[in-house]
Amino acid sequence: MPVNITFPGVFEEEVPDGVHPVAGVATSITAFVGQAARGPINTPVTISSYTDFVTIFGGFWLKSRLGYAVQDFFTNGGSTAVIVRIVHVDAKQAVIVLPGGPPNLLAASDGDWGNALHAVVDHQVSPSVAQQLGLTTSDLFNLSVRDFNTGQTEIIHNLTVKDSTRRIDKILPVESTLVISAGHLASVPKANNPPAPGETIWTDFAANTKATPGSGQDGSTAVESDFVSPALDAANHGLYSLRKTNTFNILSIPPYRGSDVDADLVGKAAAFCEQQRAMFLVDPPSSWNTAAQALVGVTNVGTHSANAALYFPRIIHPDPLQNNNLATFVPSGAVAGVIARTDAQSGVWKEPAGINATLAGVSQLSSILTDQENGELNPVAINALRTFAPGGPVVWGARTLQGADSAASQWKYIATRRLALFIEVSISRSLQWVVFEPNNESLWAQIRLSVGSFLQTLFRQGAFQGSTPNQAYFVKCDNQTTTAAAQNAGIVNIQVGFAPLKPAEFIVLQIQQSAGTPG
Repeated sequence: MPVNITFPGVFEEEVPDGVHPVAGVATSITAFVGQAARGPINTPVTISSYTDFVTIFGGFWLKSRLGYAVQDFFTNGGSTAVIVRIVHVDAKQAVIVLPGGPPNLLAASDGDWGNALHAVVDHQVSPSVAQQLGLTTSDLFNLSVRDFNTGQTEIIHNLTVKDSTRRIDKILPVESTLVISAGHLASVPKANNPPAPGETIWTDFAANTKATPGSGQDGSTAVESDFVSPALDAANHGLYSLRKTNTFNILSIPPYRGSDVDADLVGKAAAFCEQQRAMFLVDPPSSWNTAAQALVGVTNVGTHSANAALYFPRIIHPDPLQNNNLATFVPSGAVAGVIARTDAQSGVWKEPAGINATLAGVSQLSSILTDQENGELNPVAINALRTFAPGGPVVWGARTLQGADSAASQWKYIATRRLALFIEVSISRSLQWVVFEPNNESLWAQIRLSVGSFLQTLFRQGAFQGSTPNQAYFVKCDNQTTTAAAQNAGIVNIQVGFAPLKPAEFIVLQIQQSAGTPG
């Protein structure tokens, strides 16, 4: 801060360097969108383990493949996932009619799970608390709720229907994960009967109130319109709920229609990922049992976006809901985990493929590909999953769906596309300070310094080709990129270029045998 100089002496002043560093964003936060047994709907929820998924969304569920994909993600090295639960329109919340209500209670989310809820009302409140709230003891009540499926129990004290900070419709969304209030706030509900001698409020069903049988419903199997539609787009619901999260880098939509995802949804999801600067992992249709079927079907998967990648075949591992018998699952969750593991170990510029890209927890693959079949799939941008002894299944392809040889795209490889997305998002987010700054050479110099420092760090980490910075990247922001017309329009143009690493897809060994006489 400026020093107030009022007497002779030596004065010190800390002067900011004026550099605004560019911070690299996360690269492997994976979003999963689909049906679950329970949990918030159309709300992105960030989790850091499969245990979190079990707690919030109910874990494995016979009606959905979502839980399996999430588990595969964390098993293979994923660390952060964003879950969006969607339901069909006929799903319903369970209802608990309290004694003397309303208010009544609704399960916190739609689904059969809410039918296992029981509630107990009691009036054992503190006069001092009532006085602090400006209420009487007759205005307050306590609520206990138990989920008989999981044993989870909540006790919420000092609720009221009066206008207060403890009003039930304000408190339950904050303090309860099981229920919310429903109906107008008519009066304080009556207390439940005390349990019989030797019983508790939960073992004596005459002492608690059960959810209305059958009031909670999972609803029908989801359809494409539960994920994407103009109405969902406008409301930021369904797939578009992901706009409400800070960041996601990878998207997986496990099967919802039998064993598959509609090709039309694949296309719309890929387009959404292009808008959000993310990658969409496309799963192979269940009808693909051979490489020949994959070669024919790849033209009809729904997208050829540079922000999408397709992996074949499907994976096989034990199903905990089927006595651990082997079952077939889509690979996107496991592959997303491999991508996250590769990013953590080597960086986003390393292709998530190769002998170290092992598929943990996978017993076998649904189709065993030969070298010849792999050689047919690779040129049309189908990434193979292979098994090589003794290491087990691995990811053995690294192309985007724009990576067919015939397309000759600059975004042929996954790592190149993801590195570009990483750089774009990191720079755009870190340059928010530029808005409303004077658009002149001083600003341009600060931008060049900030972005150049960021790219130099990536260069030192091995993200680019070239032995010198000049060979690896460039940053231009001057009166050539930002003309007088652009300045008048309030625009700053920044040109960033980099030389990406390319994977060694084909290793050719030239071996020459010497015909000389042994020494």
